[in-house]
Amino acid sequence: MAKFIIQGGTPLTGEIRTAGNKNAALPIIAATILTDEECKLNNVPQIRDVDTMLALLQDLGKKVEHTSTNSYHISGSVQKSKLDNKLAGNLRASILFMAPLLARTGQVETVPPGGCVIGRRNVDTHFDVISAFGAKCQIEDKYYTATLSKPKAANIFLMESSVTATENALLLAAQATGKSTIDNAAAEPHVTDLAVVLNKMGAIVQGAGTNHLEVTGTRKLSGFEHRIAPDHIETGTFAIAAACNKGSLIIHDAHPEHFYIIGNVLQKMGVQFKFTAEHDLYLKPSRLVSRDAKIRVGLWPGFPTDLMSPLIVLATQAHGVTLCHDWMYESRMFFVDKLIAMGAQITQCDPHRVLVSGPTQLRGQELNSPDIRAGIALMIAALCARGRSIIDRAELIDRGYENIADRLNKLGAQIQRED
Repeated sequence: MAKFIIQGGTPLTGEIRTAGNKNAALPIIAATILTDEECKLNNVPQIRDVDTMLALLQDLGKKVEHTSTNSYHISGSVQKSKLDNKLAGNLRASILFMAPLLARTGQVETVPPGGCVIGRRNVDTHFDVISAFGAKCQIEDKYYTATLSKPKAANIFLMESSVTATENALLLAAQATGKSTIDNAAAEPHVTDLAVVLNKMGAIVQGAGTNHLEVTGTRKLSGFEHRIAPDHIETGTFAIAAACNKGSLIIHDAHPEHFYIIGNVLQKMGVQFKFTAEHDLYLKPSRLVSRDAKIRVGLWPGFPTDLMSPLIVLATQAHGVTLCHDWMYESRMFFVDKLIAMGAQITQCDPHRVLVSGPTQLRGQELNSPDIRAGIALMIAALCARGRSIIDRAELIDRGYENIADRLNKLGAQIQRED
């Protein structure tokens, strides 16, 4: 296992660029199965989850060419419909191959998807989606299989506003005959980015960014060129890291339309920032104060669950008491014992809520990273702690953040990686 050795106490200063959105790149990579023509992807984040997704694509028979930094050309047709067990079992997003494989080959077989264990992440909604298009599914303990003779338009109401289920619905609808509707759809920016790609391929997707989508599909989809949208979660992560360290930071490629609710919460915590017309986000050292005693995650455009872990660290540095509530995942809060070991004053009320009193001076500790978002939160805590911290299982953080140690070191951080 890899580890990060971090010497805390140095403010983050300088400039950094937001990487491409991981949660946009993964479904867009899956969308390339829908055509044999060349697809050109730019601004692809260089992270482990993307590497695994591309390895799955190659194993299926597609040609993947790494043309330059953050850019790939993908072409050719799939040669089989069974996903590699080891690769699929290590990646939650492998479930996104289900819809395009059904559309192109009429069948799919996969093991249950892997990924971070942050709570019960039911796949039933995905099977409801593909069944609505006419697929016949079989769910066993070790394998999922499905067959579909020809996708036909469907009217779908998602029982939960799942991002990946919405994306699977879009992928099948894009190649189904007729007009499909998806209600209670997820509206996150990465879902919109997938809709943009499907429109470039020849489908007609209307309503992107809302909870009602209409898709007119076509059996013949074409290649495309697309720049993956910047990751608003990463923008928020860097903003929180700078605020915790009383840093002065410029974040490039930060889109204000994706930052509204994040910025609103940060302002209520005393973080001072401004945007320029060039999509640059300027942050300056701030006195952190918890002016809103309760912060609750929500579906888009609510505060994103993927930023709750870093926000808890921010609350440890703010004057006052903050109630942090993540109702989506029952294991999201199960890393706070590690912050308590660092000196944080946190009371866990139940699996979904914690009370954080601040500010507290954190102390360096040796810790394990339990998942991607908790891992980056522990890195932020280590950066503002007194002394040295060691964070084991750094490879989990690699799954979601591109070259994170090198990028933070350029801002003045003192991070050493050991593999």
